[in-house]
Amino acid sequence: MTSASAELPVHYFRGRDGAVLAYREMGEGRPVVLIHGYFSTALVNWVRYGHAAKLAARGFRVIMPDLRAHGDSAKSHDASAYPPDVLADDGFALLEHLGLTDYDLGGYSLGGRTTMRMLVRGAKPRRAIAAGMGLEGILDTAGRGTHFRHILTHLGTFQRGSAEWMAEAFLKTVGGDPVALLHILDTFVDTPREALAAIDTPTLVLTGAEDDDNGSGEALAAVLPQGRFQEIPGNHMAAVTKPELGTAIADFLGA
Repeated sequence: MTSASAELPVHYFRGRDGAVLAYREMGEGRPVVLIHGYFSTALVNWVRYGHAAKLAARGFRVIMPDLRAHGDSAKSHDASAYPPDVLADDGFALLEHLGLTDYDLGGYSLGGRTTMRMLVRGAKPRRAIAAGMGLEGILDTAGRGTHFRHILTHLGTFQRGSAEWMAEAFLKTVGGDPVALLHILDTFVDTPREALAAIDTPTLVLTGAEDDDNGSGEALAAVLPQGRFQEIPGNHMAAVTKPELGTAIADFLGA
């Protein structure tokens, strides 16, 4: 854990179902809520590689929740704690808890999809970011869901170096709870193309040059009326570690 990570206290809020959920903050200024990816945490996704610090230095108050079943948030093993679209519900609960009405919103991978779900359900940030996410991952969530369900139900069986083995290794490094994370897959909701076409928020779609895990980021940006596509180095797992990720987000939000 970096010194910056250790200095960030954990704050808590409640989801609409009463679940106790965690978030951290860095910096002062314009609020931006950043949501991490599946298996990850706020600290790993946004703090460890300097993205939050970069935004804070540009005058942003960076608000970073841990999704339910992740990090310091509740990790219930009860299936009833994971209804469809609950991650978007939790996002709205955080906005309400903090009283945010003028803010920016974004996420990486599952966080990017959660951002899109919040937008189609009425969230009105000034600007939005969907990083590590493509059109197919928004329109049809079953593909990636099946991939991760296979990993979580066959732990310890994958060939060293395979994509599944690397995902399992990452799960171990963050101390993920396989039972709770498996339930998260039941929360995924497909978003129709026409719903995306109705989003009027300026949105940056940001993907690694070698990342096709969730389909085409360029295609997603093309569907969005005010979508903009940008490519950074890396594949799905590597792009989040690149300084270009934080720089691109900071440049877009600060423009």
